[in-house]
Amino acid sequence: MKRYRIKFPPSDANELGQDQAFFYLNEDPASEDFIKLRFHDYAEIYNRPGLYEQIFYDRLRCSSPKVVGELLRQTVEWNGEQFSERRVLDLGAGNGIMGETLKGYGVARLVGADIIPEARNAAWRDRPFVYDDYIVADFTNLDDKKTEEINEWSFDCLTCVAALGFGDIPTRAFLQALDFVKVGGWAAFNIKDTFLDNSDKSGFSRLIRELIFSEYLDIHLLQRYRHRLSMDGYPLFYYAMIVGKSADIPKDFLRTHEIDV
Repeated sequence: MKRYRIKFPPSDANELGQDQAFFYLNEDPASEDFIKLRFHDYAEIYNRPGLYEQIFYDRLRCSSPKVVGELLRQTVEWNGEQFSERRVLDLGAGNGIMGETLKGYGVARLVGADIIPEARNAAWRDRPFVYDDYIVADFTNLDDKKTEEINEWSFDCLTCVAALGFGDIPTRAFLQALDFVKVGGWAAFNIKDTFLDNSDKSGFSRLIRELIFSEYLDIHLLQRYRHRLSMDGYPLFYYAMIVGKSADIPKDFLRTHEIDV
């Protein structure tokens, strides 16, 4: 797979939030010209085979798909269920790295979902045998036909890894994805450790805290771990959360709890 020339900016650029972090990319060995891309310029990154893996896995040592996938499998099996029987919706699937982990465990059905077509194109290009289907849709604005199509998969598990809390997936989209999981099913996701701090007033942070203490989700596992390195080599810590869905979440949950969508 192609290797790229990548430069990270000076250390003072690390004062930017994770959603504003950027790097410089050179694609032509005969040139010294670099272009600037944000870490969250997903369409541009996915259009370049191997670039996402080179940045986040080779350089920054991201461990989340492996960690969250294994914790999900263990938790499901500790509760006396067969993980291989799960029908999984992988939200914010990107080019399929989390899906590849789940596929390795032999789940029964696996469907990716993302809002940009470049993610689906990259998944089919890089990991063509991982997903049974791949949905490109805005989960905050699904029409009746798309909703019915998704429901036909009868999902009993949701995964959402390295995609929450920075505006990539709105709170309403995450709740809609949870709605597709049957009661008694599972969800696994990860969040930056600061999102559980009461000082964080963002919509997503408040949503997670409200759900944790609600009757709709049962927490089976909450584990802090090193998600990846910063550009300066410092560890960034996240929480992996494995929950069971004990009841359907009301459609007006965000409004009644005054949470930003």
